[in-house]
Formats: sequence, C-alpha cells, structure tokens
Amino acid sequence: MALKDILEKQKRFFSEGKTLDPALRKQYLKNLQAEIRKRNKEICSALYSDLGKCEFEARTTEIGIILDELSAMTRNLKRYAAPRRGAVSMLNFPAKGVIYPEPYGNVLIFSAWNYPFQLLFSPFLGAVAAGNCVILKPAEQAPATAEISRRIVEAVFPEEYAAVCCGGHDTTNELLAEPFDYIFYTGGSGGAEIVARAAAEHFTPTTLELGGKSPCIVDADAKIDLAAKRIVWGKFLNAGQTCVAPDYILVHKSVKAELPERLRYWIRRFYGEDPEHSPDYPRIINEKHCERLKALLAGSEILSGGTVHPGNRYVEPTLLRPLSEDAPVMKQEIFGPLLPVLEIESLDEAIAFVTRRPKPLALYYFSNGLRDLEKLLARTSSGGVAVNETVTHIINPGLPFGGVGASGHGAYHGRKSFDTFTHYKSVMIKSHRIDMPLRYPPNLERNLKMLDMLGQ
Repeated sequence: MALKDILEKQKRFFSEGKTLDPALRKQYLKNLQAEIRKRNKEICSALYSDLGKCEFEARTTEIGIILDELSAMTRNLKRYAAPRRGAVSMLNFPAKGVIYPEPYGNVLIFSAWNYPFQLLFSPFLGAVAAGNCVILKPAEQAPATAEISRRIVEAVFPEEYAAVCCGGHDTTNELLAEPFDYIFYTGGSGGAEIVARAAAEHFTPTTLELGGKSPCIVDADAKIDLAAKRIVWGKFLNAGQTCVAPDYILVHKSVKAELPERLRYWIRRFYGEDPEHSPDYPRIINEKHCERLKALLAGSEILSGGTVHPGNRYVEPTLLRPLSEDAPVMKQEIFGPLLPVLEIESLDEAIAFVTRRPKPLALYYFSNGLRDLEKLLARTSSGGVAVNETVTHIINPGLPFGGVGASGHGAYHGRKSFDTFTHYKSVMIKSHRIDMPLRYPPNLERNLKMLDMLGQ
C-alpha cells in the first residue's frame, strides 16, 4: 500500500477516537512487550548481522532498555493520561482549571542506525502511550534490524494504528512531503536540517535527537584507574558508534601520563591483544564509515591502535594525541573508536575549551572531591552530564534525555516520552452562578479601587 494511503487510514483511525482509551493503549504496549520477548533471539541475530553486536551487548543496550521502558510505561500510563487540576487566576473567580493530556494525532518517527532497535522503539512506545497513530521509518543502513522491527510491529498493531515503512532516501522524501502532526528524528545534523525544513512547511513540531563532540574532563584528583575503565567501556561500546560516547578527553597535566597507560590496559583487558578477533567488539556499520574514520587519523599522533580493515568493517580501538585543535579528528563528531587525548592546565582551561565549541549532547567529568562541579555545571551547557561515569546516564527514566543547541532539541525517556507526544490542553470551566461585574463597562472609579485591592 502507498505511504499516502497508509497515512490516510491512520488519520481516519485516529479521528474515530480509536486510540484514546488508556486501557487499550496499555494492552497494545503489553502485547508489544510480549512480542519483543518472544523474538529476542531474532533481534539479537539482526543486530549481529548489522553491527556485529554480541548477544550480551544487544540485550543490555537495545532489547533490555526497551523492555524496561515498556514495563515502566504500562505501570504509569493511567496516571500519565489522567486529567489534572490547574490553578486559575482570582480574576476568573469562580472557576476551575483542568489540564487534559491530548495526543497530537499522526506521528512520524525516524530511527538511527547505530542502535537501530532501541532508537526506533523507545520513541515509538511513548507515542503509542500518548494515544497517537504512528509511522516508523527505520534506518536503511541496518536492514536486518529494520526487517525484524517491521515484523514485530505488524504482529502487534493493525496498519491503521502503527506501520513500519522501510526504504532509503526516496521513502524519506515521500514521508516528509506529508502533513504529520509531530515528527521525531534521531540522527545526524544533515538529516535534521532536511527534516526541520520539511516540518516547517506544515508547521509540524519536532524533536531532533542529534549528537556532537561530547567532552570527557579528567581532573587532577580523579580516580584514574576507575576513570580509564569507565571511559574505555563508554567509548568503545558499539565500536564508538554512540551519540553520547566520549568524543575526546581533556586530562589534567598532573595525570597526563598515567591516564593513557590505564586506558591502554583496559582496552587490552576488555578486547584482548587483537580486538579484531574479540567476540565482544562490534563492527563499523559499513566500509564508507571505515574510510571516513581512517581519514580522521591524519594530523594526530597514534598512541595505540590505528588499524583499519574496511573489508571487515573493522577499526581498532585507538588513542590519539591531536597535533593541534584543527586536526581532522577534532573538527567533526567522530562516531567511531578513535579517542583523542588532550592536556589541560586547569579546569578553567577545560571549560574554555568546551564553551568555544557547539553545545554537546553529553559532558563527562571525573573528579574525586567534586569541589568544582558546580562551577563546571554553571559555566558549560550540554544536553546532559554524567559525573564519574559515561553513557549510562541516558537510561534513567526519571532523567529526561535530549540535546541543546547543535546537539538537538526536545527530550524523551520515562514520563518525558509521554509528554513529548502529548499536547496539554488547558480548559477553564467558569461558574454561571456568579457573574462578577468588575470587568464590565462602565469601568467606574470603584472598579479601579478593586483592582488595587487585587494587586492589579
């Protein structure tokens, strides 16, 4: 069926009020949870095919996150969907205010290829929970995961409720030509510009989940071995293809020698002497990105690693020392297993370095005493911050996740996923028993005195 026909079916389905019952939404989400559990092995197989992810990484960073989000959403959906009281001005006495959660209607969701299952289903479950009809566009660079995702959605939802549309740029352009009520996009800034322009044609609100160069500051008093261990894990998870991966390290000069040594130790400990043969080390999405990453090695001293085998989609975990701030590796988001290490004299220098650049999606800070944490938080801007940790801050349902500035706008996860796909409609219900004469002409002197009494 043509995309336009699917969207028309979904518009009719939504207009008939079929998605408005919270109990029905909850049941669909439970059915989705059961279907994902049933197809766990198929999903893992697809993720291995697309990205070389081992089963443990597939289950912890993709499937498990979605199952946890589904459990939390079904547990709280009734409360999220309930109208709530809102205060009204004394000028409206007597009246009451009610805030009604209202679904936007027809939602379009674009997923990215680096976590192709998680980044498709995480916003999807929020859109369904909020009562919307949804068209999902998975990343064409991860075809195996796109196909299993399509089968899962088709097994749970009728097409007029939710549908997966696979394809490349032509499919994307066809979708963007249609008037959706909300668009949720995860990906790079180039694609975001296309989405934002298309959305503007229809005055469609958007959430843009992008990326950027997320700094990792290691201060003089940091616990260096633990910092190195957590940085290596967060950086080389998914072979560095993570939007919140540490993009570069700013290390205090007093520990500049110790940190690289411990980073090298933990790379060997996690992935062995030859990570190309490690069952725990994933692959780059395609040869094109391998060649892009290879080009980023120019202008830097290689401290360890540096091997690139495009035919095997392999790039070795690599530590670099950029020869200048203008080195290729410092001029774009790396999105791969290359980790530049730069020396700083002080935290003030690190703050100045970060603030000269576009606002990142994440900022990481390693310090034992945390004496300067408040200064760092006050003087830098980023989508989120993790202290003495990397990456895992994004899975907390009570902490909204999203970017700022060049790293995106809007947020989701937990309650915020429901909020993102919801319009909160304010309703004032005025009593007809009392009609205060103050506002009606003629506006006599006594009415002015009454305004003074009310502080107006």
